[in-house]
Amino acid sequence: MGPDQHAQLDDFGLAFPFPYRVAALLLAGFWGWGVNLKYLLSYNVDLASLIRYPPRQASHQEPHHTSAFRLATVLSVPLGLSFLFFSITTRGTVEQVERLDIIPQSYFVIALFLLILPVNPVSRSGRRRFLLTLKRISIGGLAETQDGKFGDVLLADALTSYAKVLADLYVTFCMFFTGGISSTSQPDRMCGKDYIVPTIIAIPSVIRLRQCLTEYLRARRAGLSRENSKANQHLANALKYSSAFPVIILAAKVRNYNPMEFYEISEIGVSRILHFFALINSSYSFYWDITKDWDLTLFTSARADPDHPFGLRRHRYFSDRQYYSAIVIDFFIRFSWLSKFVTGLTWLSEKESGIFILLSLEVARRWMWVFLRSEAELIRNSRGPVPDDIRLGEINGKLDAD
Repeated sequence: MGPDQHAQLDDFGLAFPFPYRVAALLLAGFWGWGVNLKYLLSYNVDLASLIRYPPRQASHQEPHHTSAFRLATVLSVPLGLSFLFFSITTRGTVEQVERLDIIPQSYFVIALFLLILPVNPVSRSGRRRFLLTLKRISIGGLAETQDGKFGDVLLADALTSYAKVLADLYVTFCMFFTGGISSTSQPDRMCGKDYIVPTIIAIPSVIRLRQCLTEYLRARRAGLSRENSKANQHLANALKYSSAFPVIILAAKVRNYNPMEFYEISEIGVSRILHFFALINSSYSFYWDITKDWDLTLFTSARADPDHPFGLRRHRYFSDRQYYSAIVIDFFIRFSWLSKFVTGLTWLSEKESGIFILLSLEVARRWMWVFLRSEAELIRNSRGPVPDDIRLGEINGKLDAD
């Protein structure tokens, strides 16, 4: 350990060590998926059907959300036991917390085996579907609509919200295998090569970018004109994901500022450029969430149509208050990085407790996003696409004819 590691590790890091924070956020995704399945079904939105998951054929088969909750429980129990054992063993002392980092780090190995072992009977088909989908999208692959394209999009979009969590997962192992430092010490997000963490953060956006380009090429191959099919909407979506790259690159440069790389641009100047691109990315993403992913009319000329409440749409499965709440929540979390400019909130971007809160909020935002995105998908499938949307059925029909 470095000579100043003990001084850097704060009370939050002692009570809730870095690897456990990463594990908790990863597990939140499994629990959130179960909640999505359960409560969407209560609103007559069959998410399992939307992602083309095989239906339950017999009455004795458990619902999909029950299977998801069981897998989440199986993954959570070892984490709870590990945390309890670690807390009792270390007794909250800095030396022991940093010396016994193998305990929390070993949980990730256990969780991986629970996910990939074929002999594990818990949620076997669900785990297999998840791993196959993850394998396909890991290179930007995209299934056909009838084979579960929507599921590929949901998982890839979820990865963009988990980008920094996945980078932190790498950091825990990098610190664990680096001499003189512990994975339970103050996180060193420059561990390893300077470019590794930014690259990991960028990968999910690269995946979605390639998926968008794949959809665009499929539409063009089907022979649909740009004017009638609006296939260029996929290019606009690709541009949205591309807007994340300047933010990722500049954030890394600010963190490791080298005046030789920017000639006469000061560190403050680079920070201002970073904030400019962050504003573009957040604004573009917020607009896309509301208008394209959720099919709401807030940013369209139809916002005040008399056939629906202001800014919403005609067909709705949830209460009006839930839509308005989702819009407000999505806005504040999309722009949560602005907290660094608000007196009294700068700790959110400076302290590990604040960083954990921001990461948790982004995971929660994605969980909320799935509800409205899935509802919009069901409405498109059952009532047809909204204006400016792409008629996927028409595209698939032309592809089959070819």
